[in-house]
Amino acid sequence: MPHILAEHPYYKIVRTVTATEQSYIPEERVMCLFVSKITTRHREFPLHEVYDISYRRMGAEEGILYLHTRQGVYPFNVKSDPASFIEAFKRLAAE
Repeated sequence: MPHILAEHPYYKIVRTVTATEQSYIPEERVMCLFVSKITTRHREFPLHEVYDISYRRMGAEEGILYLHTRQGVYPFNVKSDPASFIEAFKRLAAE
C-alpha cells in the first residue's frame, strides 16, 4: 500500500429521508495525499491533474478546502485549518 504523506479530515452533510422525517447528518471523512494522487472517500485525483489547493475560512473555526483540478474545482468542508496539508502538497508539486 502506498505511503500517506499527509491527511486532513473533512466532512460531508448527508441527507437522510424516511417516511416521517428528513435529517442532515455530518459524516466525517479523510482526504489523503500520496506521492502520485489525492484521495477522498469517493474520488481519486492524480497529482498531475491537481493545479492548486486553497482554503477559505468560514466563521471562527470552519472553512472550505478547494481542490483546483483539470476537471474543475472541488470544495470540501473542513473543521480545522488545512495549512499543513496544503504545504505538503505544495512541497510535493515543487519537486
